[in-house]
Amino acid sequence: MNAAPTATPAEQSGSNGRVLPVIAVTMGDGAGIGPEVIVPALLHPETLRDCRPVVVGDAERLRQAARILGVDCTVVAVADPARAEFSPGRINVIDLGLLPADLPWGELSARAGDAAYHYIRVAADLALRGDVHGICTAPLNKEALHAAGHRFPGHTELLAHLTGVDEVSMMLSTPKVKVIHVTTHVGLLDAVQRIEPGLVERTVRRGHEAMVRAGVADPVIGVCGINPHAGENGLFGYGEEEAKIVPALRALRADGIDARGPLPADTAFFLASRGDYDLIVAMYHDQGHGPVKVLGIETGVNLTVGLPVIRTSVDHGTAFDIAGTGRADAGSMVEALRQAAEMSTAPAVR
Repeated sequence: MNAAPTATPAEQSGSNGRVLPVIAVTMGDGAGIGPEVIVPALLHPETLRDCRPVVVGDAERLRQAARILGVDCTVVAVADPARAEFSPGRINVIDLGLLPADLPWGELSARAGDAAYHYIRVAADLALRGDVHGICTAPLNKEALHAAGHRFPGHTELLAHLTGVDEVSMMLSTPKVKVIHVTTHVGLLDAVQRIEPGLVERTVRRGHEAMVRAGVADPVIGVCGINPHAGENGLFGYGEEEAKIVPALRALRADGIDARGPLPADTAFFLASRGDYDLIVAMYHDQGHGPVKVLGIETGVNLTVGLPVIRTSVDHGTAFDIAGTGRADAGSMVEALRQAAEMSTAPAVR
């Protein structure tokens, strides 16, 4: 594995005592709004203070997006992140040149779906080689991805496949609360059946590692129960908390991880929003997604933890209905880049 990119003396260290991380920014589906949110996000003054972003995509598509937005910038093709230079008004891109110049905006395209796959493939390879410290993804279109013959449900499963990882976790992050999920895209009955002490323990460990990486030395982790009131000592449910969650908590606390619970989910997120917990562990999709979206959907970011590097994503889709119009809001991409930098594997300043 190659050594990760090293900051030159001209590159400032971040506020968390690490060199500015190199973040691979995948362009997503080129027919969607990905290029239009990437350009302003990479030109945002806070971005270069947080990280060193390098797009994996198509340089000409980014130039088209800049023209649509009326933005004055220089899009520069680079062979690899080590050759990138970082200055205001410059966007570095590993140019795969996969899209035709006349690709329509806002239309489903197998060509764009195939390109989106290869952007991710290259970013994963950069991560495995240690050339980037994190990945930030613009949205892809699952139908276009499938039309191109790449049968993956989305970014998470594709990245896990490309990096050889068997199990990853979804984390949602807002300024008020962070939540990691034990189960995600399965039915509620299947989720309850799938939850078991080993999976709970591995999920909490992944969350703990991500929080420590982000600079929280001793995170306090609140673990939700499955039933109302976390079962209330057997009043609700059939002892799922005692059988599926409590053994994991014992093992985690024996290793010095401050994991508390099982907690009633109806109060856990309120307590986290006021600062009692650094991270909440949700047992199933809506248990975590509902409160997070109420507390901060505008600045929410989706993270994948358990990969060789952190992966963050915008909280919106390809928005074909407004692609190519210059109306897309780049705020979620700016926040996704910030959190990719915050939770990256960048080394400490020596």
